[in-house]
Formats: sequence, C-alpha cells, structure tokens
Amino acid sequence: MSEQPIHQTTRTTGSPQLQRRLGLFGAIMMGMGAMVGTGVFVSIGIAAGIAGPSAILAIALAALVAICNGLSSAQLAASHPVSGGTYEYGYRYLNPRLGFTAGWMFLIAKSASAATAALGFAGYTLDALGFSQDYLVIPALAAVTVLTLVALRGIHQSSVTNIAIVSVTLLSLLFFVIAGLKSASGANFTPFFDPGPDEAGPLGALFHAAALMFVAYTGYGRIATLGEEVRDPKRTIPKAIVLTMMVTMVLYIAVSAVGIGTAGAGGLSGAAGTRAAPLVVATRQFAVPFSSHILAVGAVTAMLGVLLNLILGLSRVLLAMGRRRDMPGLFARLDEGGTAPYWAVLAVGAAIAGLVLIGNVKTTWSFSAFTVLIYYALTNAAALRLPAERRLYPAWVAGSGLLACLFLAFWVERQIWAIGLGLIAAGWAWHAVARRRRES
Repeated sequence: MSEQPIHQTTRTTGSPQLQRRLGLFGAIMMGMGAMVGTGVFVSIGIAAGIAGPSAILAIALAALVAICNGLSSAQLAASHPVSGGTYEYGYRYLNPRLGFTAGWMFLIAKSASAATAALGFAGYTLDALGFSQDYLVIPALAAVTVLTLVALRGIHQSSVTNIAIVSVTLLSLLFFVIAGLKSASGANFTPFFDPGPDEAGPLGALFHAAALMFVAYTGYGRIATLGEEVRDPKRTIPKAIVLTMMVTMVLYIAVSAVGIGTAGAGGLSGAAGTRAAPLVVATRQFAVPFSSHILAVGAVTAMLGVLLNLILGLSRVLLAMGRRRDMPGLFARLDEGGTAPYWAVLAVGAAIAGLVLIGNVKTTWSFSAFTVLIYYALTNAAALRLPAERRLYPAWVAGSGLLACLFLAFWVERQIWAIGLGLIAAGWAWHAVARRRRES
C-alpha cells in the first residue's frame, strides 16, 4: 500500500487527514457497538460476584459517572474534533505530559478490554457449540485477526459491518429481557447488599463493582476518538453520545435485573469465572426453547462489534500519538485512500492478540478498570479548562466526573492499581525520551 494519501486536506503539521464519512446514525451505532457487548454479556457476571444483587445499583452508579464523562467528551469533541480523543484534548487544554498519559492509559485500558471481548466471544461460541473452554484462546485469536483485517478497510466498511452486528445484538438482548421476566424470582435479590469476597464490606463491594461496570459504559468515547471522521462534528458528536448513553443505561439495568433474578448473583459470577459466558446460565431457567442459542447469537455478534470498535478507536489514538512522535512516526501513515492508518491498526491487533493469551476475562477486565478511570479523569480535567464560550454544559458536570473517576479508580484490587501506577511512571519515562529525541 502507498504511504502517500490522495485528495486529502492537511493540518498545519502536514499530516494527512481522514475523510468525514460518518453521520449521526452511524456514530450512535458505533457507540452502541462499543458498549453493548462485553459490559452486558461478561462484566455483569463479574460485578455480581463482587457485590451480589447490589451490582444493579453499581450499574446505575457507574452510569451516572459515565454520563458526566460523556458530556465532557461531547463538548471536547465538538470543540476539537480530531482523532485521538483525550490524548489530543490533554495536549490542547492541559499539558503535554498529561496529554501523553491520557493516550498511554487509553492504549493500555482498551487493549485489555478488547482482549476481554475476544475471550467473551470465544466463551459464548464454544458454549453454544458444546466444546470445552480449554480451547478459549484459539477462537479469540481468530476473531482478533479477522476484525483487524476488516478495520484495515477503513471507517465506511467498518461502519456497515458494525450496524449489522449491533442490530442482531439488540434483538437478542430484547429477547433475553422479555423471555426472562417470567422466570425471575425475588428470592435471588436477598440479601441485596452482599459483600461477596470483598474485604471492604458491602459499601466497598458496591464501589468496586461500580468501578468495573464503569468500563462497560466507556464505549461512547469511541465516538469522540472518531471525531475526525464524523460529519458536522459540533452537532453530531454531542447528540450521538447522549443518545447512546441513555439507551445503553436502560438496557444494562434491564438485563442485569433479569440475569440476577433468574440465575442469582452466585450463578452469574461462577459462569463468568469459568466459562466467560454468564448470561447463558440465566437462559437455562427460561421456559422458551433454545433460549441459550438465541442469546449466544447476540453475544457472539456483540463481542465482535466491541472488538471491531476497539480496534478502530485504539488505532486512531495510536495514529494521533504517531503524528506527535510520542509513538513511532510510521503509525501516522494512512493507506492510499486516506481511510485507515494501516500500521496503527496492525500494531493494535498484535497487542490485543498478546493480551488474549492471558485467557482470563476477570483479569483483563479488572486491569482495564483502573487505567480507563484515570483516562476519563483526564477527560474531565480537560473539559474544566474549556473557555466559557465553548462550554456546552456547566462546569460542575466535568468536576463531578473528575472526582468520581479518581475515587472509583482506587476501589479496584490493590495489585491492579499498583501495576497501573507503575505503567504511568513507565509511560512518563518513555515520553521524556521521545521528547528529547524530537528536540535533538
């Protein structure tokens, strides 16, 4: 492929630009594709194992924090609509070190989330086909490979694929909620506040579960990171983020209530840990024949949709970091039509494949929680620095999001946030080296 794009405008830096081909519907479906997947099909089971039935409350709490972050992302993306999300916002409104930290955290967090999606896809697929979970890694790696190739085709082809995937997923989840209502039992919600294995008590378990469920809402950021490819971004991006958040919040609460009501918190938790397919346990209580197979179809498409969207979002952040030489410059190269940063896509696919080899959804999902909360704390910090004339929402929205993200970040397991802090320090060291090279 040629490294020189054609028919493209350029920024003052001379970097080639991506085409604006995504409208409101496509942007909403990208956000839905990024959110309605691992969060609903896998992480609800993980949260139930930590907080018991109160995981439903944790889902609502996480949604409130995510709404603040979504509004901050919306006004930032409308004010500065380029690929890169908070990485670019941090550079523009904070300082280079915090901008780099945002990009670094995004790459780490979302690569772990993508690996979780690939493993979740493998878990539901193997369960539906009756194969052993010992082979979990093989179909997960196959999914990463295929969708990396799809992402290399550019945003238009990826958007069409995503719309088809999300449509099937939403129909499957609607079936799950309707079919499962009759099988739900109130006994599965008592005691409501169950600390589970968490040593911090019921309240600590609630915050821990909220931190993990927050990750399930962060797909709306995919709309912001694709800001350079959205038509009329000042109007489209805020509308797409708000609408995506509202629909997803209602869906998550409905699915979690039915799942816990039918299988119990313990049943969902056990399935998440051993099979990476917790909602299948709930469908086995349904009176409707073939319920588990119908759900499996939606789960498989959902995981593929999340994985595709994460590859797209990660590659666009890596593209932005390559443009600034925070990462090697080859990641800033586009294909001949200016539709895909092909080296960035390939690098992201390889990184996700490496994390898939961990083979445990709880580990990969928990690790993404701390890093993504730090990322969105920086998003809110950047939103607080917006000039008054560019601010779409009151400053308290971003302030609340900032404090909530920092608070929840340290309710994950101690070893997780300790490793996360170590990775931030390592990223700062790399950034210092890269800056010296640029200046020399």
